[in-house]
Amino acid sequence: MELLCLDGGSSSLKYAAYRAGSTGLERIAAGTENATGEGDADLARVLADIVPYLDGSVEAVGHRVVFGGLTYDAPVRADDNVLRELESLVPVEPLHLRGELDLIYAAQRRFPSVPQVLCFDTAFHRQSPPIAKRLPLPAGIDPLLTRYGFHGLSYEYIASELSPDAGATVVAHLGSGASLCAMRNGKPLDTTMSFSALGGLMMGTRPGDLDPGILVRLLEADGYDAARLSELLYRESGLLGVSETTSDMRLLVAAAGSDPRAAGAIELFIYQLIKHLGAMIAVLGGLDTLVFTGGIGENAPVIRASTCERLAYLGARLNSDANQRNAREISAAQTGVKVLVIPTDENLMIARHVLRLLD
Repeated sequence: MELLCLDGGSSSLKYAAYRAGSTGLERIAAGTENATGEGDADLARVLADIVPYLDGSVEAVGHRVVFGGLTYDAPVRADDNVLRELESLVPVEPLHLRGELDLIYAAQRRFPSVPQVLCFDTAFHRQSPPIAKRLPLPAGIDPLLTRYGFHGLSYEYIASELSPDAGATVVAHLGSGASLCAMRNGKPLDTTMSFSALGGLMMGTRPGDLDPGILVRLLEADGYDAARLSELLYRESGLLGVSETTSDMRLLVAAAGSDPRAAGAIELFIYQLIKHLGAMIAVLGGLDTLVFTGGIGENAPVIRASTCERLAYLGARLNSDANQRNAREISAAQTGVKVLVIPTDENLMIARHVLRLLD
């Protein structure tokens, strides 16, 4: 079987093609495209890249779907009822869901007889304890208002890579979107994102947690309505808003020595990261393993080093050379906390789900 996996983000489209055989899954092509929001055009560019590597035709398509609401706690095949329900959730998660649905429709048109499997980022966190999903709001309010958590496919993949003795683990998925997940024995206990992908850590263009009074104040100000507020929170804040130049951590690190705004954005990012790490460690009652993943987590030694310096009280110490090389294990010998860098692979996780569901 040859299958295509599509991981649509807010601005990018990661894809991978796999061949499933007796020895498992073989990745035969992969890449990243800019997401234009035009499902047919985006899919056409992906297919132009992968078709030369296929022996035959695509026999299944797996999709990352960021938000599954209260219904979906496991992968499902796309049908009219599922897609109708997801359409109703677009106003709840507008950043990703609209583009992901348009990509699903494009894949259905291109491969009308091929199963489309939807894999939900929120599903992994449905295993968390009920207390971790509850919001302190009045009973009887909109039932959709609960803590979902995101980056679930990434966390699920990292959990599959951890050794059985990983113990109390915090995974730091740091990229343009960023969150933390506290795990024990590969099972989630809590995460920093909440009802939406806006919550928790400071991100590339999103602020993370804000005092709700700030939002009330802005809504009372001239020029702010729900649409303007959404633009501010999703696209104008975070690293971009603080630095006033870019949301790209690589550029900020390069400019930090000469641009105090860039240095300030990095300092705030690390400060917020440490605060939220403290909360996840408290939930776990200690820390045995810290994992960095995501674009920043996998490729920014200075961020990892600055973070672990502030966790020295727990016994976290880095091997500087290993950290600079982005090695898998970057903690020093005989340290109290094992520190790992594990590149995430959401598309491989999607491919595994596709095979399990269709088997």
